[in-house]
Amino acid sequence: MNPAEYDYLRQFLKSRSGLVLSNEKQYLIESRLLPVARKAGLQSIAALVAKLKEPRETVLAEAVVEAMTTNESFFYRDKTPFEHFTQMMMPEMLKARAASKKIRIWCAAASTGQEPYTLAMCLKEMERQLVGWRIEILGTDISNEVLDRAKAGTYTQFEVQRGLPIQLLLKYFTQQGESWTISPELRSMVQWRKFNLLDSFASFGQFDIVFCRNVLIYFDQPTKIDILGRISKVMAPDGYLVLGAAETVVGLTDAFKPAPDRRGLYVPAAAAAAQAPRRSMLAAAGRI
Repeated sequence: MNPAEYDYLRQFLKSRSGLVLSNEKQYLIESRLLPVARKAGLQSIAALVAKLKEPRETVLAEAVVEAMTTNESFFYRDKTPFEHFTQMMMPEMLKARAASKKIRIWCAAASTGQEPYTLAMCLKEMERQLVGWRIEILGTDISNEVLDRAKAGTYTQFEVQRGLPIQLLLKYFTQQGESWTISPELRSMVQWRKFNLLDSFASFGQFDIVFCRNVLIYFDQPTKIDILGRISKVMAPDGYLVLGAAETVVGLTDAFKPAPDRRGLYVPAAAAAAQAPRRSMLAAAGRI
């Protein structure tokens, strides 16, 4: 692969998925895309690039994006966001949505589904408090391949051993040979949709909670700013945004502010401003 071909692929991936690759990632492209090329009957990366340049070449383009997408995910990843979910976000939402009894949650870049299903398990564990409530979980990803796996809800022994407590494995999964399949009841709690974060969010409606973890790190700063700005427009004024441990809104947008003492959790700026006087009163009274 010559420099011109590498530059073309870098620009192609950025425009199609937002993925930004440094100058040192040529080996990564070659290792991931050569099998894609050969599957398409092409003998080299150069031939793949030439094919991608053909008008209306959509099947190969989609395969290239899928091959370059990182799909790392596991149950209860990092633990802290799910503690925030059960101990803070949901209790607050149950109060705030008592009239409508409806909560909408979006898991962006949901990969093979472990994050949405973890949220489903969290909700199932507190089901007594949710009688009469309608809670929607939407999981989206750019890759058809990982969405098919997520919809099936079947995981290897290695995948269920990564972060999933044994009692929840036995409670919510059924073993089939060397694989484990999550229960139909939990699968029915999550809706799946193919979606590219570079596309418009206009059709989504409003969400109360958005998980967008460990995906912004692959984008450049203008793309991060754009995505965060558009998330703020589909976020309820008193909603919550959850980012990955290595991600932040600081220096990118004024639409969100960090939730006090909650790593990785952010609230709309207007909500943060409204809560500030109350926190000051509680602090003065020695209650926080």
